[in-house]
Amino acid sequence: MNRVHTKEIIKLSDQYLMRNYGRIPLAPVKGKGAVIWDAEGKEYLDFVSGIAVNSLGHCHPAVVEAVTRQVQKMLHCSNLYYIETQALLAERLVKNSAMDRVFFCNSGAEANEAAIKLARKYAKKKYGPEKVEIVTTLNSFHGRTLAAITATGQPKYQQGFEPLPVGFKYVPFNDLDALEQAVGPATCAVMLEPVQGEGGVYPASRYYLEGAQMLCREHGALLIFDEVQTGLGRTGHFLACQHYGVEPDILTLAKALGGGLPIGAMLAAKGAATTFEPGDHASTFGGNPLACAAALAVVEEMLNHGVVQNAARVGAYFYDRLHRLAGKYDCVKEVRGLGLMLGMELATAGGNIVNTCLEQGLLINCVNNCVLRFVPPLIITQEDVDRAVEILDRVMFESRPEKK
Repeated sequence: MNRVHTKEIIKLSDQYLMRNYGRIPLAPVKGKGAVIWDAEGKEYLDFVSGIAVNSLGHCHPAVVEAVTRQVQKMLHCSNLYYIETQALLAERLVKNSAMDRVFFCNSGAEANEAAIKLARKYAKKKYGPEKVEIVTTLNSFHGRTLAAITATGQPKYQQGFEPLPVGFKYVPFNDLDALEQAVGPATCAVMLEPVQGEGGVYPASRYYLEGAQMLCREHGALLIFDEVQTGLGRTGHFLACQHYGVEPDILTLAKALGGGLPIGAMLAAKGAATTFEPGDHASTFGGNPLACAAALAVVEEMLNHGVVQNAARVGAYFYDRLHRLAGKYDCVKEVRGLGLMLGMELATAGGNIVNTCLEQGLLINCVNNCVLRFVPPLIITQEDVDRAVEILDRVMFESRPEKK
């Protein structure tokens, strides 16, 4: 097969794909570790990692080996039957969380959809038909299905898709007083991200999450943590909630779980874990042997080969480098985040910086218009950070209206 060049890939994509992505003019064809290459062989340092998906880097040997081995055995098996890799993965996740049971799907949005359904089913069975409201936060992001965008506290994701499902309330993030006002007898769940990702990389405070847990217990509501982006080592703990010592009733995972293959998981504890009955919820491809084999390899690497510890150590180094860089430029308002989930908020739009970094071989992205987000593979080194910061420094210097 002849190699297709970037311009040809872009032309074919623009002609035949729906235009629901604002794509940048890059067509990666190969990746290894924290580096990818385009069709012409240009190298890029990847500090987006598929938006926190390739947490072990591209083509990690353990994942490649696990997938190759599983491909030769079985790709798909219906959930009408028992699946070995699915059972083993569920055991690993349960034993390394405060959860009791797992439901597997294909994405974070599907995991959150399952969490919403589970919370409502649980509340109806235990308290009656009126306990249906779900409280989420402004600037949250929970996915693109209809219920997930309704749970998302950003109107821009909802416009054009009305009427939306009913029964959702929104409150400011990290505002416990507002949450207390919103939670009541009709609340079946409070759904939170320990660190808001798409909303601008805002970590929750311990006070806020502890207060949310107490409110849920007081009102018989379930506490749902959306750890689709924060989970699996991203913040320097296996789960972000472990920073806070707060155990949710339901937890959702995806992104990093499959090492690049699509898989999501919804975990639940105690009574919520036994709420679903046969026929209540399902997924044809959820928990298929191939995705679970990849995820098993990912979790093994995370837990036993220093990946989470590296995220904490290099994340602290990266934060310090960004903080020092911020001191050089008046356009930087704040640096924040946990582990290797970091954001640099600018006083102006960040799109031009993202595009110029791309030209110079560094992939980053911008959320909420003005927050540069850094979610590199968790296996990066301090040398990778130095290289990224050097490029970012050069780009920011050249982008200044006035140079000091």
